[in-house]
Amino acid sequence: MLKVLCDMFPQAPVYTLLYDEQATKGVFKDRYLVTSFLQNFPFSRSHHYFFPLLMPLAVEQFDLSDYDLVISISASFAKGIVVKPHTKHICLCLTPTRFLWDNSQRYVEEFNYPWWVKKILPPFLTYVRVWDQAASKRVDQFWAISNFVKDRIQKYYRAESKLIYPPVDTDSFSAEGGSASGRQIKNYFLMVGRMVPYKKFDLAIEAFNKLGLPLKVVGVGPQIKRLEKIAGKNIEFLGSVSDWQLSNLYSQAQAVIFPQSEDFGMVPLEAMASGRPVIAFRSGGALETIIEGTTGLFFDEQTSEALEKAVKQFQKLKFDSRKCRAQAEKFSIDVFKENFNKLISESLT
Repeated sequence: MLKVLCDMFPQAPVYTLLYDEQATKGVFKDRYLVTSFLQNFPFSRSHHYFFPLLMPLAVEQFDLSDYDLVISISASFAKGIVVKPHTKHICLCLTPTRFLWDNSQRYVEEFNYPWWVKKILPPFLTYVRVWDQAASKRVDQFWAISNFVKDRIQKYYRAESKLIYPPVDTDSFSAEGGSASGRQIKNYFLMVGRMVPYKKFDLAIEAFNKLGLPLKVVGVGPQIKRLEKIAGKNIEFLGSVSDWQLSNLYSQAQAVIFPQSEDFGMVPLEAMASGRPVIAFRSGGALETIIEGTTGLFFDEQTSEALEKAVKQFQKLKFDSRKCRAQAEKFSIDVFKENFNKLISESLT
């Protein structure tokens, strides 16, 4: 999303708490970037989750007094910027801060903090929660990336918001596959994402261990070693892959498995842009992007048994790759730009 906005506003500077050129693949190397004091801290870019108590202070230090319009993209702290009274602040909200509002106890346990940090962290998270609530009041207008996020903004910030779906680079994916003869569907299923607990890779692995069907897994993350230990021989871990490889993997898969609850979820749309259906947990943003029976199937319980049943149901059905692609194109970059310009026009009049 940031890259698309940078293309739309080529002269606009980018303010960010931390910047890692390698992690962002050099996409922003030619931009005018302003980083916070955290940029100079040892290990801040590779272990940013060790600095949540300093991030509110860091984001408030940016001097934005010269601007009439500021757009923050926030899943945590960016909404807390301080602007002058004449400045319009629009927050493109990816979600209200999950580690503060959903389950902060789980957040503490899932990250690799030393035991003594886990003991003292909860009261400090309460402080950040209070700050987050106050910071939400600094926003002039929230734009939510899904109706699911709109509901969360209303619940936690008591604020109304406008809807704008994120842009999907549909041109980077093809329903024709990479072979000279066109798309050739193979016998494997695919799962893509960072291997963290809430994405439920373990649930999919348990289901496919029982099914015995081929499952390819793309991604890395802190859970990878544990997941490799519990996976059967029918499950292949591919790690990080190139964009070209990912496009081919999508377009040749039977279906993409999506067992988590996401605020929006890019993976289902990347799959559909590749002409492939999605088997997803009935929750979150997936409900707004997948057309049941046309571009995918849902399962109602976040269990391996429910997923296993859904895969068996999928095998009895047929899906039209053209309809999958057509659904994805409703979320393309061009559509995002059109919707963005319309909302900006409405907001500034």
